[in-house]
Amino acid sequence: DDDDEEEEEEGGGRITAQLLKASSGEFALESILLLRLCGRGIAHLGCLGDCANLEWLDLSGNAITRLGPLAALKALVVLNLAQNRVARLEPLASCHNLQSLNLAGNRLGNLARLRCLSGLRRLESLRLHDPRTGITNPLCAGAPAYRAALAAMFPSLKSIDGERVSGRGSELYQLCRDLDSSLGRGTGTSTGTGTEAPWAAQPWVEAGFWEARVPRRSSIVEEAYRQFSEALRECRELGRRADDSIAQAQRALGTRHDPGSFVF
Repeated sequence: DDDDEEEEEEGGGRITAQLLKASSGEFALESILLLRLCGRGIAHLGCLGDCANLEWLDLSGNAITRLGPLAALKALVVLNLAQNRVARLEPLASCHNLQSLNLAGNRLGNLARLRCLSGLRRLESLRLHDPRTGITNPLCAGAPAYRAALAAMFPSLKSIDGERVSGRGSELYQLCRDLDSSLGRGTGTSTGTGTEAPWAAQPWVEAGFWEARVPRRSSIVEEAYRQFSEALRECRELGRRADDSIAQAQRALGTRHDPGSFVF
């Protein structure tokens, strides 16, 4: 396996001090706090470990297999390694401040590969599968069983694959699952006579689809509406506070909004 990884790395790019400085706009590697190097064809992490104060790192969409230099990033809080070729995670065990880790679209074959991260007490968000894009890992084939195993392995986790599993908001996800299982829809269009020819045209919708139906009150639906409304109000309030804080910071620092800024 190691020989295969070395062969794969030979054709990829390497992170250099020049690349780091050009991408961050900083003159010293120790001054880099936030770095985005996604989709660069990178296979070797090179001197990335010299960015001792790096807190936010996006390496998604590359050809990375080995994570050795990341062990030196003690201040790292957010790490995005989605869509790479990672199969081993041991170097990340030294990133004790890590809170958010995206590993979707890699080569993690079983949960044993993640046990080396059990000492990351601050890890709150872990993504191994992205339902929006379909990128995943081989170990996710046993969903949702693997999520339960992850929750047991990492008690501090609040989010798995973007879904809240503990803390504020987790009840809303459980409620959505309850709704999915309790709301059923008919799929057949047969009249029950058994006389329809297999090539006979079928109606686009079921009989009575357009007829007005008597509304039914459901405690599950009402609770879902209530929680969605509460979450929406909180999001709007947080958005307003964030806008105010950003405006104050910009006034204090005498800067203006940078259209190239990014978050994930």
